[in-house]
Amino acid sequence: MKLFDLSGKTAIVTGGSTGLGQGMALGLAEAGADIVLVDYVESTETAEKVKVLGRKVLPLVANLMEMSSIPTIVEKTVAEFGKVDILVNNAGIIRRMDAIDFTEKDWDDVMLLNSKTIFFLAQAVAKDMMKRKSGKIISTASLLAFQGGVRVPSYSASKGAVAQITKALANEWGKFGININAIAPGYMATNNTKALREDEVREKAIMERIPAGRWGTPEDLQGAIVFLASSASDYVNGHVLVVDGGWMAR
Repeated sequence: MKLFDLSGKTAIVTGGSTGLGQGMALGLAEAGADIVLVDYVESTETAEKVKVLGRKVLPLVANLMEMSSIPTIVEKTVAEFGKVDILVNNAGIIRRMDAIDFTEKDWDDVMLLNSKTIFFLAQAVAKDMMKRKSGKIISTASLLAFQGGVRVPSYSASKGAVAQITKALANEWGKFGININAIAPGYMATNNTKALREDEVREKAIMERIPAGRWGTPEDLQGAIVFLASSASDYVNGHVLVVDGGWMAR
C-alpha cells in the first residue's frame, strides 16, 4: 500500500467545492495528501470534510476564467505548503444547445475554462515541479474526448483538447519526472448531468448502455485519482483513463 501513500504531498484541486472535484479531493486526502481547494465559490463543505480526515486544507476562491488568477494560486500554495506535488485540473463548464444555434460566447466560455485554463495552470505548477523532478498532473477529460456527443459541441471540443494537451505535455515533461494523465469519467450523477437525468428518454437510453447498470458517483473516481497521483503510476504517462462503468465497451 506504500505505493498509494500520499503522506506529505500537497494537491491542488480545481472545482473542488462539489461533485467530482469534491470526490477526488477527499480521495486524495484519505490517501494522506494536504489539499488546496480552488473554486469560484467557497469550498466550505469539502474543506470541513478534509479536516475531519486529519489533513491540512487551504480553500482559495478564484475566477479560473481569468489567466491572472493562476500565478496567485501557485504562489499561495507554495507559501502555505512549500511545494506543489499534485495538480487535479477538474474545473469545467458545459453549455447545451443545438449546434445550429450555438453562440460564440458559449463556445468561447467553455473552451476557455475547459482547455486554456488547464494548460496554463499545468504550465505554472510544472515550473515548481521541475525544481524537484517530480510531480503529477491529472486533468478531467470525458467520454466526449472520444465521442461527439449531442448538443454540446464546445464541450466535446474542449474535452478532446484535454486529451491532446495531456499527451503533448507528457511528451515534453516526462523527462523532468512529471506524469501528466487524465481521467475520462462516464455518465456521473453531478450538477452537470442534472438535465440529462431529468430527461426520461435520454436517461433511459443512457442507462441501457451502461453495463454497470447505474450512473457513476464522485466516489467512483477516488481509486483512479489516487492511482494517478501516487507512485503506483510512475510509469504511466500521457494516458486517458476511462472510468465509465463499461460504457465504452458497449
